[in-house]
Amino acid sequence: MSARHAADKLPVYSGSDGRAYLACDDVVALMRAIAESCRNLADDPDCDLHGAGAAVDIEADALACRAIERTT
Repeated sequence: MSARHAADKLPVYSGSDGRAYLACDDVVALMRAIAESCRNLADDPDCDLHGAGAAVDIEADALACRAIERTT
Protein backbone atom coordinates (compact mmCIF):
# COMPACT_ATOMS: atom_id res chain seq x y z
CA MET A 1 0.00 0.00 0.00
CA SER A 2 1.38 3.42 -0.94
CA ALA A 3 1.64 6.34 1.45
CA ARG A 4 -1.26 8.78 1.51
CA HIS A 5 -0.53 12.36 0.57
CA ALA A 6 -2.45 15.50 1.44
CA ALA A 7 -2.81 16.04 -2.31
CA ASP A 8 -4.80 12.80 -2.51
CA LYS A 9 -7.70 14.61 -0.85
CA LEU A 10 -8.00 17.20 -3.63
CA PRO A 11 -10.57 16.42 -6.31
CA VAL A 12 -9.12 16.52 -9.83
CA TYR A 13 -11.53 17.27 -12.65
CA SER A 14 -11.18 16.56 -16.35
CA GLY A 15 -11.94 19.51 -18.59
CA SER A 16 -13.53 19.29 -22.03
CA ASP A 17 -10.04 19.92 -23.42
CA GLY A 18 -8.76 16.69 -21.80
CA ARG A 19 -6.63 18.50 -19.22
CA ALA A 20 -6.81 18.03 -15.45
CA TYR A 21 -8.08 20.90 -13.30
CA LEU A 22 -8.56 21.81 -9.65
CA ALA A 23 -11.34 24.05 -8.43
CA CYS A 24 -10.25 27.49 -7.24
CA ASP A 25 -11.58 26.82 -3.73
CA ASP A 26 -9.42 23.69 -3.53
CA VAL A 27 -6.32 25.60 -4.65
CA VAL A 28 -6.98 28.29 -2.04
CA ALA A 29 -7.36 25.61 0.65
CA LEU A 30 -4.10 23.99 -0.51
CA MET A 31 -2.23 27.29 -0.35
CA ARG A 32 -3.60 28.04 3.13
CA ALA A 33 -2.52 24.56 4.29
CA ILE A 34 1.00 25.20 2.99
CA ALA A 35 1.08 28.56 4.77
CA GLU A 36 -0.12 26.99 8.03
CA SER A 37 2.51 24.26 7.76
CA CYS A 38 5.21 26.90 7.28
CA ARG A 39 4.01 28.78 10.36
CA ASN A 40 4.00 25.54 12.37
CA LEU A 41 7.55 24.70 11.27
CA ALA A 42 8.88 28.21 11.86
CA ASP A 43 9.37 27.62 15.59
CA ASP A 44 10.73 24.08 15.29
CA PRO A 45 14.52 24.17 15.64
CA ASP A 46 14.80 20.78 13.89
CA CYS A 47 13.08 22.02 10.71
CA ASP A 48 14.14 24.45 8.04
CA LEU A 49 12.87 25.68 4.69
CA HIS A 50 14.78 22.95 2.86
CA GLY A 51 12.71 20.29 4.62
CA ALA A 52 9.49 22.22 4.07
CA GLY A 53 10.34 22.65 0.39
CA ALA A 54 11.02 18.94 0.03
CA ALA A 55 7.64 18.13 1.60
CA VAL A 56 5.87 20.50 -0.80
CA ASP A 57 7.71 18.87 -3.74
CA ILE A 58 6.51 15.42 -2.63
CA GLU A 59 2.91 16.66 -2.51
CA ALA A 60 3.28 18.34 -5.91
CA ASP A 61 4.60 15.09 -7.37
CA ALA A 62 1.64 13.17 -5.91
CA LEU A 63 -0.81 15.67 -7.39
CA ALA A 64 0.94 15.62 -10.77
CA CYS A 65 0.66 11.82 -10.84
CA ARG A 66 -3.07 12.03 -10.14
CA ALA A 67 -3.50 14.58 -12.93
CA ILE A 68 -1.67 12.29 -15.36
CA GLU A 69 -3.86 9.35 -14.30
CA ARG A 70 -6.95 11.47 -14.81
CA THR A 71 -6.02 12.50 -18.33
CA THR A 72 -4.75 9.21 -19.78
